[in-house]
Amino acid sequence: MELRQLEAFVAVGTELHFGRAAEKLHMGQPTLSDLVRRLERELGATLLTRTTRRVALTQAGTELLGRAKFIIDSVEGATAAVRRVAEGGAGRVRIGITPPVAPILAPHLAAAFKALAPDVDVTIRRMWLPDLERTVADIDGELDLAITCAKVPDPPGIISEIFCAEPLFVTLRPDHRLAGRHGIELAELAGETLGLHSAALFPAWVLALRQVLEAAGVAPPTVELTDTDLSAGRWAAQHEVDWILTTKSVAGSHVSTPLIPVSPSLHVPYTLQWCPIRAASAAVGRFVDLALSVDVPPGWVTQHDHLRHTKA
Repeated sequence: MELRQLEAFVAVGTELHFGRAAEKLHMGQPTLSDLVRRLERELGATLLTRTTRRVALTQAGTELLGRAKFIIDSVEGATAAVRRVAEGGAGRVRIGITPPVAPILAPHLAAAFKALAPDVDVTIRRMWLPDLERTVADIDGELDLAITCAKVPDPPGIISEIFCAEPLFVTLRPDHRLAGRHGIELAELAGETLGLHSAALFPAWVLALRQVLEAAGVAPPTVELTDTDLSAGRWAAQHEVDWILTTKSVAGSHVSTPLIPVSPSLHVPYTLQWCPIRAASAAVGRFVDLALSVDVPPGWVTQHDHLRHTKA
């Protein structure tokens, strides 16, 4: 039994007219009649009675008609579902992120992808950097791609792209000698104590800040912050700390001390990592393409690996 035979029978059984059924299926009437006759031979039953004036369903034909419609609908539904998955309109995307990605970048990308592919199931998990790197590199792992701040090495079989960045700010006590400035060079604070988060708690964030300091050629004395919240809104209570580095997304609304832009501008980079094998899934591939081309959050800048790159 072929699907074409069932489609031919359903058309005739619904129209009760071979000419109209052939027209509906865009085929010749002899071809349609042959498909129905072959189906009857294979089933060993007469499905239609034919006279020069009318076509009618037999009892066996009536029994088959409802079942055949269900089969055709099921096949069409399965075909449509498979096509949507193959085209990236359905399926799933599993994303691992480090904590600094959570406030702004992850929701920004998720909302943009929801508008593009509303039926794709997107799950986002916050993870520490070592776990993230290990899981995304696992070919049978629980992640399809990862997003973290900082420049990170490529695990075997993984592609990494620094695709956007967020401006960095200095935050000082209100009575600090530079608190009224509109921009601060890091070299001006090189002799004062910088507060850094615990690398055990926020390894990606600490790595990103250390990379920025190294690139700027500044090596201030540092002390570990006792504030265990990423926003570090209570850092000023730690008297041995003179200043911290942060971004607007990380600081959020929790910071009570002035945010002053670093001058010249410095940025915290964000890296997208994915496994090309898992990105062969159309939904994952579409998310990668979107992340590398969609407009970045307001106030952020694109990077050279962003497909919609503009000079900052």
